[in-house]
Amino acid sequence: MAHLKVIEVSKSTQPAMHPKKFMLWLFIVSIVMVFAAMTSAYVVRQAEGVWLYFNLPPIFYVSTVIILSSSLTMHWAYLQAQKDRVRGVKLGMILTTLLGFLFLVTQWQGWQELRSIGVFFSGEEANASGSFFYVLSGLHGAHIVSGIIYLLIILGATFQYQIHSKSLVRLQMCATFWHFLDALWIYLFFFLLLYQ
Repeated sequence: MAHLKVIEVSKSTQPAMHPKKFMLWLFIVSIVMVFAAMTSAYVVRQAEGVWLYFNLPPIFYVSTVIILSSSLTMHWAYLQAQKDRVRGVKLGMILTTLLGFLFLVTQWQGWQELRSIGVFFSGEEANASGSFFYVLSGLHGAHIVSGIIYLLIILGATFQYQIHSKSLVRLQMCATFWHFLDALWIYLFFFLLLYQ
């Protein structure tokens, strides 16, 4: 008589990371690669000469403080969700979203100040240094827009009571992406300070 072997499925065979989180990290890695390539090209082009040096307008320092503050409010919203404090989650998400919009406004103001001191994106008066600055900050701004859309989606889920201590995956992903965008701006800010 044949004996049947019962094979127990170990918990270790379950995926170590949520599939959606894994996809998010792949997306983040691809963004890192794009910005690494662009900042490398910036350094190479600067070394070739004919480079316009300029000081960053003070508004970019303000925008840096704003985006750092948005990371704090995002983290606070996450801590509130862990404690099932839905009102706190809503407030944290609303503040983070508003700070995200404010960051974009200050970036636009910074661009206007750059134009006023003769730093242009294109045209006869443009220089590669200005063009690089607009592309780097503009591409980051486009990712901030996508981050704000993500924040609004999670905020909507919070108002429908879908975000709480037993359902944190979407909020964790949103927080990870937002903190990444904040860290990316800090990298760009100090890079541009160093190479301007």
